[in-house]
Amino acid sequence: MANIKFEIKEKLGVLSESGRGWTKELNLISWNGKEPKYDLRDWDPEHEKMGKGTTLTEEDLKELKKILNEMDI
Repeated sequence: MANIKFEIKEKLGVLSESGRGWTKELNLISWNGKEPKYDLRDWDPEHEKMGKGTTLTEEDLKELKKILNEMDI
């Protein structure tokens, strides 16, 4: 398995927490030394292990915000 390096540049918010203590978070993360992207995924309490997630550019995040604002929830 490839060694993935990451650095959490900014913790933006926690969406939820599981019974095991893992949290679903939105963060700004630099992956392998590249330009930081917005990242949504589950993290263990120490931020050493992570679940599958998705990364978004700033433009992606803006479009997602538009979509969410238009939803009737």
